[in-house]
Amino acid sequence: MSSCQRAARPLLQSIRQECLLRRTSHLPRSFSTSVPRQDEGPTTTSTTPPTPPPISSTKSIDQLEAAANAKGAEVKKFRMKERLLDPETTTAHWAERKLIYMGTPPVGSRRRRAALRTSENVPFEQLPYQCFQEARKILQEDREEKIRAIAKEQAKIKRLEDTPADQVPGGERKKNLRLTSLRKHLEELKILADVNDPVVKRKFEDGLGDMDKPIYRYYAEKKWRGLPYRVITQRIQQLNIVPDVLPKFEPTVDVELFFRRIKVSPGAILDSRITEVPPRLRVQVFNPGERLVSVVVMDSDVPNPETDSFDRRCHYLAANVPLSPNEPSLPLGNVDKEKQLAVRWLPAFSQKGAPYHRLSIFVLEQKPGEILDIAKLRELYSGRDGFSLKSYRDKFGLTPVGFNIFRTVWDESTAGVMERAGIPGADIEFKVKRVYSMKEEKKPRGWEAKRQKPKYRGLWKYSKRIHGISRGRR
Repeated sequence: MSSCQRAARPLLQSIRQECLLRRTSHLPRSFSTSVPRQDEGPTTTSTTPPTPPPISSTKSIDQLEAAANAKGAEVKKFRMKERLLDPETTTAHWAERKLIYMGTPPVGSRRRRAALRTSENVPFEQLPYQCFQEARKILQEDREEKIRAIAKEQAKIKRLEDTPADQVPGGERKKNLRLTSLRKHLEELKILADVNDPVVKRKFEDGLGDMDKPIYRYYAEKKWRGLPYRVITQRIQQLNIVPDVLPKFEPTVDVELFFRRIKVSPGAILDSRITEVPPRLRVQVFNPGERLVSVVVMDSDVPNPETDSFDRRCHYLAANVPLSPNEPSLPLGNVDKEKQLAVRWLPAFSQKGAPYHRLSIFVLEQKPGEILDIAKLRELYSGRDGFSLKSYRDKFGLTPVGFNIFRTVWDESTAGVMERAGIPGADIEFKVKRVYSMKEEKKPRGWEAKRQKPKYRGLWKYSKRIHGISRGRR
């Protein structure tokens, strides 16, 4: 409390006390009549409650001030919570988790949001730095030059499209090759026009970029080709996906895996309870246009005791799923059960004693304009066992483009998961069979073997590899 407030407080209390006394002195007193009893004469009774004892003015003022302070604290707390839940400026960990749960994730990095919260609300393009503004002028001139080049290329493409194929040297084939080359160069110019723009970079880093534009797809692919691409290719080599599942495979699409809002790193070993619910995929493609894809989840480590080897099993199969750069989310549990779902989701499980199971998730691109027959897929793969991804790829002319993987082992909740899913075999336990060597036992040789006779009894105490003889003194 400031000195001015302390000086004015007695005056304020006296004014409030006078106002309170003036109000209480002018209050009217109300009376009402009641019906008299038969054995008594007519009387009048008051229905108003007894007047409470007077309260000291200092106590009432203190109560009013406490109530006002409490209300102000509640308003301040509400405003603070509202400010912390702002996706543009929040830096609290609990607020970030709550925003992600609400479906409005925080924008940009935590450092950027902290800088925005503590600085003036100046637009990014109007930052008062002379070097920054001069650099923006140079970049703007370069962008105008690229725009003029884009206009020229578009005119070339339009002119070549209007030219008949018989007037082009090389005919229709040469014309198509030339058009493909010009369109590729046009996409490169569109990227070069905005590749150095700080506003475009900021939008991409904040997750606000439009993936229908070439520049944002270029940034997304460049980011994915860094650590995520190296990790996924390393998992393909380490876990022997090639050649166990496919003879050759190179991912070209970013596939992220989420189980119950939890992002799963490639190759992680998951609890069986988490896999009861179908996962959600985030499939980011880097070329324009919508396409249809098939999603396959398969287990390539199903033990077969009869043949002493491993088989494959299909855990999920869906086809004709639309995918575009601006719509990367692909929840496996929300696909159309009549037109897209061929094999429903089966939880990941492993018998006791068996090694870890590799559950691979493949995204395969279908031919343009081709729709697969779901009834035929159900007829072929509803049995799940013996599934071959290579056969499925070759039979329907698909192209594998995306990949992710997770693993599962026997844990304390696997038996319950198998029981709820109606899967038999929870009581089976695999044990490693010991294989004895068929070679003959080697005879002792060397210095120790030559001196095992009683003649060298005095040297036995120096021997360490002679079995069955005490090493103590005799």
